[in-house]
Amino acid sequence: MKLTKCVPYVIRVPFPHRGGDVYTFVKLETDAGITGWGETCAQHTFYNNYQLYPQLMEMLFNEYLKGEDALARERLMKKMYLHFLTAHPDFLISCLFSAIDVALWDIAGKAANLPVYQLLGGRYRDRIRSYSYIIDDVDFIDGEELWTKRIDDTVKCALRYVERGYTALKYDPLPTHFGKYDRITPWELSNKELDFAEESVSTLRSALGRDVDIIIGTHGQTTTASSIRFGKMLEKYDVLWFEEPVPPENTEEMGRVVQAVQVPVATGERLCFTYEFERLFRDAGPAIAQPDLGSVGGITETKKISAMAEPKYIQVAPHVWGGPLSLAAAIQIDTTIPNFLIQETVMDGGGFYNEIVDEPITWEKGYLLPLERPGIGVNLREDALEKLSLI
Repeated sequence: MKLTKCVPYVIRVPFPHRGGDVYTFVKLETDAGITGWGETCAQHTFYNNYQLYPQLMEMLFNEYLKGEDALARERLMKKMYLHFLTAHPDFLISCLFSAIDVALWDIAGKAANLPVYQLLGGRYRDRIRSYSYIIDDVDFIDGEELWTKRIDDTVKCALRYVERGYTALKYDPLPTHFGKYDRITPWELSNKELDFAEESVSTLRSALGRDVDIIIGTHGQTTTASSIRFGKMLEKYDVLWFEEPVPPENTEEMGRVVQAVQVPVATGERLCFTYEFERLFRDAGPAIAQPDLGSVGGITETKKISAMAEPKYIQVAPHVWGGPLSLAAAIQIDTTIPNFLIQETVMDGGGFYNEIVDEPITWEKGYLLPLERPGIGVNLREDALEKLSLI
């Protein structure tokens, strides 16, 4: 079965842009009539120049994949890595590789008439615990996140999620300053910012009780010293984890935070390939790894990272901020790996997702269900993609 064609898609996500304002997908075709779908979770890596995406994807496919055996996933990934990257990890290119890898696994599952998780070792669990950011129809006030402005509204929104069945929720109690250049990451937190964050976490914990896990996101904004101060403050609120406390490029500084605070540290959404995770595990030893299947290198790399993490007792909680194919691929991994912890979702994996897929992902009272159809379990509706195309 030979690869014959790739079809890239770039679509605009309608407001309120859940999972990002643009989704980038690829469809791979074979001479056997079997097609595979993958997603590139590059976020703003293309700097709004999304015409680059189809050009890069088609160049990559024509140079390294066209005419190749569609089932030779491991060899094709190594071929692309060694030649297109010259053996050096790169986030932008790893995002392209991720979409291709997921599409190749989709083809393999369809060829075998099995869900991908059966090809990865079989089912380990019947339900997949999920969490979501605390997001509402209006998330921003005067350019800042709702969470950093009005504590009462954050609590009200969180309680609505709990009523729907969520048992874990994430938010950023620190200002993130996305798009602002008056502060350079990482920065020192002020006493005012720390005091507000503590009041916010304390109020939310009181409202939710101990049966609902609170997850703290920070997006690597602060210095090591500030992260340690903040992490020590979080200890008394029993948060599930403290996410990306410092910028991810310096694994030794991440390790200083891990050693200094009695709160589980999670990180990994901006890392790519096994090599960067090996360094992270060696230097930092986080409690939780967060590979994103749309950028880390797809299902192939995530399976390896999960295996690397298992003997170190590191749990895996795949990151998702993208479209339905990224979530579907993550569900395949979640279903099969022993050291899975919890899966991030964009709301409940419904909403706009359901408008572009041929069959919705099932979410029930805080849990995702394994996808049983062959491949990754989700196909996109090309008629819907064409109506939303940016290219």
